[in-house]
Amino acid sequence: MKIAVETTVAAPIEEVWRAYTTPEDIKQWNAASADWHTTAAAVDLRVGGSFSSRMEARDGSVGFDFAGTYTNIVKHKLIEYSFGDRAAQVEFDDRPQGVRVRVTFDSEPTYSIEQQRDGWQAILDSFTRHVEAAGDGEST
Repeated sequence: MKIAVETTVAAPIEEVWRAYTTPEDIKQWNAASADWHTTAAAVDLRVGGSFSSRMEARDGSVGFDFAGTYTNIVKHKLIEYSFGDRAAQVEFDDRPQGVRVRVTFDSEPTYSIEQQRDGWQAILDSFTRHVEAAGDGEST
């Protein structure tokens, strides 16, 4: 089953794209809640290139690697990737009110659809806050 989450980011497409694809930015926004963080990120943004993020609980009790391979990239428009036996698509739609970012991904059997949607949406909301705060000249 496919699950979709989305947000609208009030920032130029160039800033949104950079924040989504730059390891230093990813480490700042890639967490579903304040008690988690991303300790490492790597991006080889090309078809066939790989990406990885190390996500850990801040108390050090648990962590996991999220990694995959880019399968299609259209700058400022689309990123598609596979991770394990699943796939995801990230669409960037530059609109007058901001950039709509829509992530569609294959569900997995361990967690409920609602838990998966809520988790990915929380990460996307964190991404929005990060980009918009950076645009305001604040550090995150």
